Amino acid sequence: VQLQASGGGLVQAGGSLRLSCAASGSIFSINAMGWYRQAPGKERELVAAITSGGSTNYADSVKGRFTISRDNAKNTVYLQMNNLKREDTAVYYCNAVQAIATYWGKGTQVTVSS
Repeated sequence: VQLQASGGGLVQAGGSLRLSCAASGSIFSINAMGWYRQAPGKERELVAAITSGGSTNYADSVKGRFTISRDNAKNTVYLQMNNLKREDTAVYYCNAVQAIATYWGKGTQVTVSS
């Protein structure tokens, strides 16, 4: 499975960004996809995830502001980020989980300025 993430950038606090993660390769057995982030000096943390059945899970810090969704026809998962805060600044990583492996895309930088 190969993952291509895009959509990061610089935005002012209160603004919005949408991240995209396109999956290719052996995608038929993906159980779930998600977005993680890692800020400088901090551990990587789960932001949001969506299962093959459509169930979603969010970090408490982003509930009500971020929405994860997917387009099965495009094999793409999106993360709509609204009302961004400075503390959302991080490198965001897409991942895909299969029964026997987890795959990671290259990160995309999100920077929120005050």
